[in-house]
Amino acid sequence: MSEHHLPGDPPVPLTLRRSARARRISLRISGLDGRVTLTLPLRVPEGEALAFAQEKEEWIRGHLAQRPEAVKLSWGATLPLDGQPRRIIAGSGRRILLEEGRLVVPQGTDGTTPVARIRRYVQELARDRLAAASDHYASALGRNYSRISLRDTRSRWGSCSSDGALMYSWRLVMAPPEVLRYVAAHEVAHLQEMNHSQAFWDLVQQLYGHYDGARGWLRSHGNDLHRFRFES
Repeated sequence: MSEHHLPGDPPVPLTLRRSARARRISLRISGLDGRVTLTLPLRVPEGEALAFAQEKEEWIRGHLAQRPEAVKLSWGATLPLDGQPRRIIAGSGRRILLEEGRLVVPQGTDGTTPVARIRRYVQELARDRLAAASDHYASALGRNYSRISLRDTRSRWGSCSSDGALMYSWRLVMAPPEVLRYVAAHEVAHLQEMNHSQAFWDLVQQLYGHYDGARGWLRSHGNDLHRFRFES
């Protein structure tokens, strides 16, 4: 795998990867982070792949231009929590406060936004919400899970291992509560049905109720949760 750039204003980062299965050059733009990846057969020169990208430059830039802009956390920025927009404002207390329409964050001595502290708060809030939902559905199912872990996953919102370990994306706490609960019910259902058979979906319906709305929200809006940048 190698990194290159498509020249222009601004330059577009390109990731080139080789695959023994590839029969021709293919181009993919990630719906999560906008990463442009060129996959090429083992014996195709990199220059040929870069020329292919230049031929597709108009399409690449057009596609990237349609992506929602990334949101960097700073004073005055809006961060959704529990599906509600919260404006980040500076406070004088010691604790972060979740209030109607705003997130009150203690201001440091240098006046900069304490992004790392906000990230920890969001992760702790997510753990509380997801643990409560998981406990609720596990109790209704009559089964126990072994543990819960949180990650910043890109490919899935949750998972359940064969030993009953539940994993969730902590970004789910930014989604509406019914969406978070749906994902918890989905993963808890795997404690009994380790598949996506009709029996599994019947069990999700039994635990959660009609799930089409929550599942559809994730398909339509889930990628937007990755717009928010929690890096300092």
